[in-house]
Amino acid sequence: MRVSRLISVVLLLQSRETMTAAELARELEVSERTVYRDVLALSAAGVPVYADRGRAGGYRLLGGYRTRLTGLTRDEAEALFLTGLPGPAGDMGLADAVASAELKVLAALPPMLRDAPARVGQRFHLDVPGWFREATAPPWLAELARAVWRDRVVELRYRRGEREVVRRVEPYGLVLKSGVWYLVGRVGDGTRTYRVDRVVEVVAGEETYTRDEGFDLGGYWREQAEAFLRSMQRTEVGVRLSPAGLRALHRAAEAPFGYAEATRAAGPPDGQGWMVTRVPVESVDVAYELLLRLGPEVEVLDPPELRARVAETVARLAALYGGPGDGAH
Repeated sequence: MRVSRLISVVLLLQSRETMTAAELARELEVSERTVYRDVLALSAAGVPVYADRGRAGGYRLLGGYRTRLTGLTRDEAEALFLTGLPGPAGDMGLADAVASAELKVLAALPPMLRDAPARVGQRFHLDVPGWFREATAPPWLAELARAVWRDRVVELRYRRGEREVVRRVEPYGLVLKSGVWYLVGRVGDGTRTYRVDRVVEVVAGEETYTRDEGFDLGGYWREQAEAFLRSMQRTEVGVRLSPAGLRALHRAAEAPFGYAEATRAAGPPDGQGWMVTRVPVESVDVAYELLLRLGPEVEVLDPPELRARVAETVARLAALYGGPGDGAH
């Protein structure tokens, strides 16, 4: 622990040139007394660190001194690709590796570029979890992440409905989708996807597996996501949409490619600019709730039971709002 902190002191001084004991203490989350002891230890080890007195003083390294400890390790270099997602990186147990890698990169930057991290932080922030979802990492996520990094075979105990199953998995990758973590892995001759928050237990030994280097995690996930959405959309409804209704459908539809399908299937606009098309949906009930959001910008053409249901709802609304309201309803 102390060796790592001493290295951090050197890298901080190398990247920021001058820092007071108080600044170092805040950065390293230690007391100023600990900083004084660390500086003495570095001096005794031959690191040319010295103190400038006065109001603008602080600790600095002898001019031109560069440590060779800025070389990135494999874990740190790989963790760099996650530095835009500090929360998920921390959930996978990589927070220390990401922080160390960022510090080493900062130390290696020329002075004119050392404001880069601050500029990025001021301009971009990625908020990964979905709305109304508790942003708590699943308990076995860090263990699975270690297995993914090291190509270690794991045995999963997994909750499926009301029962639990055990699977021997070669973990290929982890995917974060709308705040939910998924494990993608080989099981036998096939590739399977598991929700990490349904994993009851992970047993990881020393056994490793040979990764298929041709496997494309991003491509696999896109194919699976599209297949999942298409499996949900088991029926179609015929509608007539105004230009505003088509735009509103894009905002209201749960599945983005459902909107794309409706756009591709649309016929030429009539004299009022309205278009006839077909919209893939999960069920008639889902279509009813979806199309009601579009209000007067959509006309349901089929199936007949959906058109009748919407017509009944519209009639009830007309009765409710047709006369002068007194707020007594």
